[in-house]
Amino acid sequence: MLRVMLVDDSHEEDSPLQEGLVAAGYDVVVVSAQGLSLVERVTEYAPDVIIIDTESPSRDVLEHVSVVSAHHPRPIVLFTDDGENASIQAALTAGVSAYVVAGIQADRLQPILDVAVARFEHDQALRGQLRDAQARLVERKLIERAKGILMEQKGVTEERAYRLLRKLAMDRNAKLVDVAQQVVDVAKLLS
Repeated sequence: MLRVMLVDDSHEEDSPLQEGLVAAGYDVVVVSAQGLSLVERVTEYAPDVIIIDTESPSRDVLEHVSVVSAHHPRPIVLFTDDGENASIQAALTAGVSAYVVAGIQADRLQPILDVAVARFEHDQALRGQLRDAQARLVERKLIERAKGILMEQKGVTEERAYRLLRKLAMDRNAKLVDVAQQVVDVAKLLS
């Protein structure tokens, strides 16, 4: 069962959205949008999904969404009456997974949440791939720099410099990138 945190800016005691979520079997925690500290609430309640029900997403709400997306990423669904393109773009940029305009019927809740969770997971996978690619690029640049230092210091070819790095790594039972970092560090120290 998904734990849903409903951020509601209506002043009604029981909102139709809350009733629909409870009827659909979700574990629902309701917090008020007034005096909102979304990061604290996310830490406190550890929801699987965040749903924000607002007439129009304010800048403050979107800033909170952005902070949560950066520090405690999870699917965020925004229900609103605001269909303006600028509002939609701002919400998506802040980290909203699904932006739903013009109300909600109870039978649409499950598919909307399923899509939001799937989109969030896909987005997180892409972010992970990007981080991995960036890390590999940094490692490759470091190895290239170490090879350049060895080529200059020892007067060897690029291939020979690479073999020297690999041999050092194998002899020390270390990663190639760690040995490359050591070569670069020593060269900095001696320059």
